[in-house]
Amino acid sequence: MRHLYLALGFVFVALALAGVVLPVLPTTPFLIVAAGCFARSSPRLERRLLAHPRFGPALLAWRERRAIPRKAKALALLGGSFGLGTLWLASGAAPLSMMPPVLLFLVGLAFVFSRPSA
Repeated sequence: MRHLYLALGFVFVALALAGVVLPVLPTTPFLIVAAGCFARSSPRLERRLLAHPRFGPALLAWRERRAIPRKAKALALLGGSFGLGTLWLASGAAPLSMMPPVLLFLVGLAFVFSRPSA
């Protein structure tokens, strides 16, 4: 099981890195899962994630208080809106066919904004 968690940790770190450059893909949730995987497989890699100057504070805020930084909340709103707008414009979809992604986005935002702010 240790090797599986280690591999999953690296997969989630890779997804998080993709999220750094793609506005539609989140970064921090993937790092939260990666830290959990590394906690079960490699304490050294878990410590590296938690000590990271940019992502460590958000990971610790989530771990300690299930809190999301205000900046991350704003970026979730902006990134998701940008992604939905791009999807709509690029696909030329009818407004009604955009309802599933819009509802998914709203559910995600409801969760993000229901958490305490860090």
